[in-house]
Amino acid sequence: MTLLRESCGVVGAVKKSGKSVENIWLALLALQHRGQEASGIYTHDGDRFYHQKTLGLVPGLESLAHLRGSMGIGHTRYSTVGRSASEDVRRGVFSIDGFAQPFFVDYQRKGMGLCHNGNLVNKNSLEKQLVSSGVFLLSESDSEIILKILVNELMQTRDLEASVGSCMSQLEGAYSITGVTGEGEVFAFRDPNGFRPLCYGQNHDLVMMASESVALNVNDITSISDIQPGELVVSSPDHETWRKIVRPCTRRAHCMFEYVYFSRPDSTLNGRDVYNVRINLGRNLARTYHTDADVIVPVPDTARPAAEGISRETGIHVAEGLIKNRYIGRTFIMPEQKARTNSVTVKLNPVSSVLRDKKVVLVDDSVVRGTTSGKIVNLVKKAGAKWVELWVTCPPIISPCFYGIDIATHGELVAFNRSIGEVEKLVKADRLCYQTLDGLVQAIGFNDHELCLGCLTGRYPTTLAQQTSDQMRGKSQDERIRYWEMKP
Repeated sequence: MTLLRESCGVVGAVKKSGKSVENIWLALLALQHRGQEASGIYTHDGDRFYHQKTLGLVPGLESLAHLRGSMGIGHTRYSTVGRSASEDVRRGVFSIDGFAQPFFVDYQRKGMGLCHNGNLVNKNSLEKQLVSSGVFLLSESDSEIILKILVNELMQTRDLEASVGSCMSQLEGAYSITGVTGEGEVFAFRDPNGFRPLCYGQNHDLVMMASESVALNVNDITSISDIQPGELVVSSPDHETWRKIVRPCTRRAHCMFEYVYFSRPDSTLNGRDVYNVRINLGRNLARTYHTDADVIVPVPDTARPAAEGISRETGIHVAEGLIKNRYIGRTFIMPEQKARTNSVTVKLNPVSSVLRDKKVVLVDDSVVRGTTSGKIVNLVKKAGAKWVELWVTCPPIISPCFYGIDIATHGELVAFNRSIGEVEKLVKADRLCYQTLDGLVQAIGFNDHELCLGCLTGRYPTTLAQQTSDQMRGKSQDERIRYWEMKP
């Protein structure tokens, strides 16, 4: 149960008949696990835009009847840049339009709304360039920066394809984008490395782009394909959808954490079934380590398939030794560290009859800061377990992420500059068994040059991320300040 905030969810939809807002709303519900700070929808009816935004969960988007039009976009947010939405509200810094997406401008293409999932490594330099050229920024979000660069390019080219290509040439980092224009277009594009997922599909009445395939499934779309790295997809009610690579991929870098933790197990990403990947992660752990445990206990929910995989290899049965309170939000996307940490004690409750006097293999997806893992191990031991082995489906995380995961500095990571034995003592496990790097890569099914493994190896697929990590490693830093937000 990783205490991390994860990637946002984005949606774009074109309905051939009727309103698109219900389809967008259903898709956002399916992507709720990707962000709980804020949600928003923009629609267009061929004449004007309509929108609604809210703090918190997607069901907070009430009274959707006024959101007219057959096309639109939607977003569910967590913050990887800037302060959390709740903090901005308390401080009165921004209106809801300053932090909740979609962002919107009323010039170029008769208006444009845009949603973004990911994180720009070169946010600071791009922001400086925009401000120095007289562009006003409403927020601290890199999503607004992408929108402003795109519309600036459109002012020069008047061509969406050329402008997206030029925009991509200026951005370093992860960006899966959906957008809607006043000229009746819904578009989506993905960075040339393909860090974050983005897919496309259609049925007889609906065209949709979204972060995960589950968003399309709930809208009765089963014919689904991935939007390729560097690809632009454009659709409208009156014209056939067209797809084109506008900036060729030179090095794919799909985020390994999407498979380990972020995405729903019933999603398919980049042609890989997430559930089967997690089964294989468990199998590979069991092939690497021997155990004489009595029971396998997954930390709900992402570790369940891995626990099943371990059981298939070892013959040891799986039991629900930890019960999750379904009414507590996902702790990794709570904006305050204190709230995330305190919520662990109310989110999980041990089942003493399963754990008492047992040797337990406790399965979790990752160990990041170590505080949560230690609390869970302690819960299991207090419930009577006589031995607790912590098996982790992800290798040790030793370096920050620059591409959309809220791992900001080296110093906050428990595995940074520590041996496995030292981490084992800190989390108070009787035994700590990490996934191997080879086991991870094999389970996902790509080679290591097609995945982003930067947080595991310290080797990044983009230049500025590598330079920043190398410069900051070993330096004393405020762990509350993300590397990519530090001002020069």
